[in-house]
Amino acid sequence: MKKFSILMLVVMISSLFLMGFSARQEKTVIEFWTTDNEEARIDTYEAIANAFMAEHPEVDLRIVAIEEAGIAQRIATAQAANRLPDIVRMGIERVSSFAADGILDEDAAAATIQLIGEDDFRAGPLEMVTDPATGKYAAVPFDGWIQALWYRGDVFDDAGLNAPISWDDINAACDALPGTGNLLYALTLATDPGQNYPHQVFEQVAMSNNVWPFDADGNVSMNTPEMVEALAFYTDLQRCAMPGPQYWRGAREAYELDQAGMLFYSTYIMDDLVDGSGLEAGGNVEIPVENLAGKTGFAASMEGPNGAAAYGQLVTLGILQGADPMAQEVVKFFMTGQNYLDVLALAPLGKVPVLESAVADWGKLSDYFGFYSEDTLSQIANGFDTMQRWLFRPDYDATQRAVIGDIEGRLLISQAISNIALEGNMTPETAAVWLQEQVELLYSERQSE
Repeated sequence: MKKFSILMLVVMISSLFLMGFSARQEKTVIEFWTTDNEEARIDTYEAIANAFMAEHPEVDLRIVAIEEAGIAQRIATAQAANRLPDIVRMGIERVSSFAADGILDEDAAAATIQLIGEDDFRAGPLEMVTDPATGKYAAVPFDGWIQALWYRGDVFDDAGLNAPISWDDINAACDALPGTGNLLYALTLATDPGQNYPHQVFEQVAMSNNVWPFDADGNVSMNTPEMVEALAFYTDLQRCAMPGPQYWRGAREAYELDQAGMLFYSTYIMDDLVDGSGLEAGGNVEIPVENLAGKTGFAASMEGPNGAAAYGQLVTLGILQGADPMAQEVVKFFMTGQNYLDVLALAPLGKVPVLESAVADWGKLSDYFGFYSEDTLSQIANGFDTMQRWLFRPDYDATQRAVIGDIEGRLLISQAISNIALEGNMTPETAAVWLQEQVELLYSERQSE
């Protein structure tokens, strides 16, 4: 009888253990891969995940840190093993190729955007995640940053100048600013052939004149009249710029030191205009202008003869094929109320919200925002409405996007600009022909791979 009781007790304990194990196994596992991979950022993601699981005990939400550069390989490996994650945080440049590969659940993305509130999203980000092949949203916009033209609003006002948004107004400032107050130059033009900064600045100029590397038929289109016009406008600004070659460091320091009145930079400059940027030799720039940040305006959009454009980055959340429907609720949770603000607070200068409802509170996430006008913060938030990149154009295929990456990686635009503006051995016309030849070679090489 004693042996029987012990046996029954063992059976009961084993049954309870197996029931508990089975219950744990029955939880819905959601994998969320994020390129916000620094330790402090992962801590925040996991805190939000824990809050979600407290409300949904049937879900096991796992945050997995990944490297941005290795995301395509990680996804390919996971797909081969039939172990795709449910959610991936990624740059917009990945969305088109993943959508073309059929691994993004566009219906889930659209449903999630509806759950969050489609009307709350900025129009620009929604356009950028729209798959032209299906007309559906391929991913959910998450956050991003804007790069455009910062300028001395006080000096512009004193000189009777319009904000430097249109090509005409930028040219007017180019001619008027040198010699105004302490300014030696209107701006520091990105011209260094060994840096990609000239490419980044010129790309916005190009898009504002409807210049793209490939036309609608998939042909290389680097020697169009619009490209020649964009190269001519850009390089002619050297007449009022600091002698070259120059890149972002010289541009940043000249603006901070009250030597130049305009600066192409991203929103990451905002703290530098308060504290002074770091110097290569150590220490920080000592800013001689009182309240430089407060006197600085921000032209988020550039208007050219054939269009308008802002330059920046959009980060998205993709929901992958085979994801559990609960993944939609996870994305909504991360983009709702304080949870979304906690994510933005990880790097508020470089995480501009895509939701209208979050803009006001985002403006309170950093003490540095207090040094800027409401108009400047609004301009930054509204930059999404016109933001584009050659690389992000949704109708370009993977090969074309690879070529665009090669154009920047091989510094072709930077070299062309230097040859026109500094060396004088090219004209805008001959530079456009050279770019056409170089890009056609790159395209041919990529197509033969």
